[in-house]
Amino acid sequence: MNWLLVVAGAVVGAPLRYLTDRAVQARHDAVFPWGTFVVNVGACLVLGVLSGAALAGAAPRSLNLLLGPGLCGALSTYSTFSYETLRLYERGRRFLAAANVAASVLAGLGAVTLGSQVARQLFA
Repeated sequence: MNWLLVVAGAVVGAPLRYLTDRAVQARHDAVFPWGTFVVNVGACLVLGVLSGAALAGAAPRSLNLLLGPGLCGALSTYSTFSYETLRLYERGRRFLAAANVAASVLAGLGAVTLGSQVARQLFA
């Protein structure tokens, strides 16, 4: 029955990703894929908090399944990130493509680290 928790999280995460992406892109009339960037970094932050809470013994396995592979798995999107980066590159916007890769990786690592540290402090 663990798979039901993953499905339940994904049912929320997938539409949340789509709606957030559209809302962010609508506010930024830019070539840079801000919507995908925001959802991916947000998912990293949530996963960091969840991981920190799990390491502190404050997050049960059911919550990990619901929010980890469920919500965060559906919220974040590596395929869209890859597609948008390739599209930037193919359109001659090589600097923006490289910036998207660098910013996404660095911001994602920063968000997961920050989330983990905050959770560890809260649940220590």
